[in-house]
Amino acid sequence: MPIKIDIFMSEICGSYYKLRENVERALHELGIEAEVNYETIYYDDAVSRGINGSPSLWINGKDAFEGGNSPGLT
Repeated sequence: MPIKIDIFMSEICGSYYKLRENVERALHELGIEAEVNYETIYYDDAVSRGINGSPSLWINGKDAFEGGNSPGLT
């Protein structure tokens, strides 16, 4: 099964460049191929989609850190 990684970030999230670097390095070091998508998300959309913070990392449609805060952006 191919791996799909979705990364959701608020428009003011300062983690984009470092996060992208870390994700690419981890995938390379582990020899994993994945489809990686970065999406800017706004508060109301985050709440309706159950996204718990910024950045938020989802792997194959599941929150990698499920069980965290209430939906919304921090």
